[in-house]
Amino acid sequence: MTRRKFIETGAKGIALASIPLVFRANPLAAFTGPDEVTGGLSDYYGHFGVDEAIIRKVMGAALERGGDYCDIFFQHTISNDIGLEDNIVNRAYSSIDYGVGIRVIEGDQTGYSFTEEITPEAMIKAAKTAANIANESKNIPPVSMKLRESADYYPIKTRWEDVIIDRKIPYLRKINDLVLAKDSRIIKSRIWFSDEASYILVATSDGVIAYDYQPMTMLYATCNAEENGNREQSGYSLGGRYGIEHFTEENIGRLADMAVKRTVGLFKAIKPAAGEMEVVLAPGSSGILLHEAIGHGMEADFNRKEISIFSDKIDKPVAENFVTIIDNGTNLNTRGSINIDDEGNPSQLTYLVKDGILRSYLHDRISSRHYGVKPTGNGRRQSFRYPPIPRMRNTYMANGPHSREEIIKSVKKGLYAESFTNGEVRIGPGDFTFYVKSGYMIENGELTYPVKDINIIGNGPDVLKKIVMVADDLKLDEGGWTCGKNGQMVPVSQGLPTVKVSSITVGGVNA
Repeated sequence: MTRRKFIETGAKGIALASIPLVFRANPLAAFTGPDEVTGGLSDYYGHFGVDEAIIRKVMGAALERGGDYCDIFFQHTISNDIGLEDNIVNRAYSSIDYGVGIRVIEGDQTGYSFTEEITPEAMIKAAKTAANIANESKNIPPVSMKLRESADYYPIKTRWEDVIIDRKIPYLRKINDLVLAKDSRIIKSRIWFSDEASYILVATSDGVIAYDYQPMTMLYATCNAEENGNREQSGYSLGGRYGIEHFTEENIGRLADMAVKRTVGLFKAIKPAAGEMEVVLAPGSSGILLHEAIGHGMEADFNRKEISIFSDKIDKPVAENFVTIIDNGTNLNTRGSINIDDEGNPSQLTYLVKDGILRSYLHDRISSRHYGVKPTGNGRRQSFRYPPIPRMRNTYMANGPHSREEIIKSVKKGLYAESFTNGEVRIGPGDFTFYVKSGYMIENGELTYPVKDINIIGNGPDVLKKIVMVADDLKLDEGGWTCGKNGQMVPVSQGLPTVKVSSITVGGVNA
């Protein structure tokens, strides 16, 4: 089957939420990127209808008022969503995002403009708008562009644009059947399948040109169950920068198992008594606490502006010497991984805390220049409509010297927090409250009865100091997490080994 035939078949039956004006004459072109995954720079130039001469001309307009630096970010994203509810596929739509953002930096100030029309005239007009941040007469000489090669941290077998909808629908039906068959108390299921292909091209005024193909997918199952008139709801998800080959029989089965297990397990769960107690964080999704309560405080813009409590803590102890915290953009096929960031910098592994000492913040171009360090590859943005800012990628704690069994045996009375749903954090002081969907009480060194619907309340830096044991069972969450900051959403992941915190306030009955 030809590529065009794939696209024609894939789009059949899908409601088109939006197609940019540039594709109205040829709508099928909106659903394809450069010819091959391994396509070179010339393919990306051709796809966006530009070349180095046009880019230089746009940069000339961006810097005509004397800005220190400018970059141009091209993006074409193709997204598809399919939903199943009440045993039928009842929702399916696709959307296209296509455009270019132009940023000018003068000192620590940013001028930004974007356009959905990628023509020299439209880009120059946008560049002149971004240029207004500067008002000097200095002249920045043009530099030659050099391609920045990057690694591939998300190899896939088939691009999502080449996967027709007829191949996706059986996954939803299979999961629905598995969920309903596993437990007679399940009365309803909802399955959601999303995939995305994003092509980006970044050019900077200091001579970097880089491109990337970024796949993304997620399968999500939620269940409603009923027992003796009581109802419960929960779910599970699988996601990352994978191709459709990730959804094997084994993975699909685990998704259904976990969705049902989490839901029916809530029938036996109760709210524990409130109070200050030892808390053991389960491996995996408990990393959300690390991300929200500690990771955001290590994003360099918050420290450059002295908002974060960590702004004066570089090279100082912030935790026990067996605590190491990492932000990593190179984990294979993981949701927060990136080959390059949205400023064209290569991705990397960054030690935030190493052996208990705070060693680095997460930097974009502006903060790295402020601190006199190299960018860490954390300049990210939601789309071409936004300027990049420091953002986390995959944030997790490294393995420690203890075992899970050793940690649980050490607790006389405490909470084992297993799955989280949401929470709130004050970035400055690091105060947080999180909602624990499910877990267990620990009594005399053993998991006893299940608990649910619990708030834990604390302060991120304080909790970091109170981590007294770290196990050797690190697990990255395999679901889909999206981080919000300054009105921008980006995909991330997080993880944790089993961790014991000596005390956290736990909200429950009699609170």
